[in-house]
Amino acid sequence: MSSPDTVSKTFTVATLLCLVCSIVVSTAAVVLKPIQKENQLLDRNTNILSAAGLMQEGKSVEEIFAQLETKIVDLDSGEFAENIDQELYDQRKAAKDPNTSQRLAADIDIASIKRRADYATVYLKRDPQGNLQTIILPIHGYGLWSTLYGFLALEADANTVVGLGFYEHAETPGLG
Repeated sequence: MSSPDTVSKTFTVATLLCLVCSIVVSTAAVVLKPIQKENQLLDRNTNILSAAGLMQEGKSVEEIFAQLETKIVDLDSGEFAENIDQELYDQRKAAKDPNTSQRLAADIDIASIKRRADYATVYLKRDPQGNLQTIILPIHGYGLWSTLYGFLALEADANTVVGLGFYEHAETPGLG
């Protein structure tokens, strides 16, 4: 009498199990992608507001962030670039592309970033009369182990620091 556990049955079960698991994982990845994008945007906005000290009890991040003005700035001229779509512009991708960035000379590259994008996304907070209150700038630079990304908030005089927050790094806290 032959054994019910044959090599072919084992491979069939293993193959079916792998197929079912791969379908479940890929379906979950596709279904969750929009939620992940939404959460990334919420996290970015939360970090911007936190760096500027604008978080308020009882108000949602979306409600507070809607009070900010988003602008794209030409880093060579300092002028606002109205011809670039704020929703689609990605400063990190632009910094890696030689067509949309500049190589930095070693003597001016104090943050060890090697390239900088031609444009940057900045956030402006104005008072009810329309006067500029806070400027929030994206920042990045090389730390001990990795590149750090964050936001620097300045008062309208562009000299007084309101706050600083890092949202991405691979540094070990307490080593420096």
